Amino acid sequence: MPVSWTLAVVGFALLVLFLFLPRRGALARWRRWQAHTARERLEDALKLLLDHEWQHLTISPGALSAALRLPERRGLQLAERLQSLGLVTMQGNALRLTPDGQRAALQVTRAHRLLERYLADEARMPLQQVHRVAHRMEHRLTPGQVDELDAALGFPRRDPHGDPIPAPHGSLPPLSGVPLTDWEVGQPGVIAQIEDEPPLACAQILAEGLAPGQVVQLLEKTPRHLLLTNGENEVRLAPAVAGNLLIEPLPAQADKTAGALPLDRLPPHQRGEIVALDEACQGFTRRRFLDLGLTPGTVVTPELLNAFGDPRAYRLRGTLIALRRDQAAQIWVRPLPLAE
Repeated sequence: MPVSWTLAVVGFALLVLFLFLPRRGALARWRRWQAHTARERLEDALKLLLDHEWQHLTISPGALSAALRLPERRGLQLAERLQSLGLVTMQGNALRLTPDGQRAALQVTRAHRLLERYLADEARMPLQQVHRVAHRMEHRLTPGQVDELDAALGFPRRDPHGDPIPAPHGSLPPLSGVPLTDWEVGQPGVIAQIEDEPPLACAQILAEGLAPGQVVQLLEKTPRHLLLTNGENEVRLAPAVAGNLLIEPLPAQADKTAGALPLDRLPPHQRGEIVALDEACQGFTRRRFLDLGLTPGTVVTPELLNAFGDPRAYRLRGTLIALRRDQAAQIWVRPLPLAE
């Protein structure tokens, strides 16, 4: 056989292997990609439906297509697929989750919000980015891995935006806050949740230094703007942006922290008694604080200064520990008289 024919046969054989190798061939990889993409769309749809039902809203197949940025025909096919799997039903022109659909949606939502908690607290990712990254990762976790992540984070109750994290086989609690646009002027409250959609509104709120768990007070409300304060700065927001802030009455912790201040503001060598860990302190960070002995009633004193300002040394129970400023800000202390 001529050399050219031999090379052609070998090349054809290699091409067949490249395309049709059972697990590593291009065709097998393409099919896996297709299956993964179909699963992502299905789970995104379930999560969107759960979010609408949580807010007592309905959504039509057409609106579902628009929300997922799918052509209307593809969106209708997705809705039919969800119905054939027994995950949704049609009530009039509205899609509603079945019990099986709700369980599946809760699992995806739980994975997403736990990932956001991990990315914000432990990976130190800016809050503006965690939603997008968690969305990419949520479809890759098995239920067992989600349970392991939940346990490792110390079973947090809320994600960094303030959204509740579903418990295993549980349900989402009803919305407890009201939009800032409906809050009473002069009434203090705590930020319960920052809606992460639309992203631009969320980014503006975060850029102003507002975060779940902060105590705020609405100072002024007009048709053009709302003025609020977090005790340090005044923030002016347009009504369309302010509606993304959900406010609820002050929790019991507000009574605990009366007369207290964050540890990072305690003057050097000033003793302080820990009264509480901030509600925003969750996951690995909260567990680490407790392991270090940063518990209510413990006396702590700022000691050595870092030439760069961060981290700083604090003395408690006869030993020194180092904390970053953002970590110390999550520990509430009540100043004590200087030791004589």
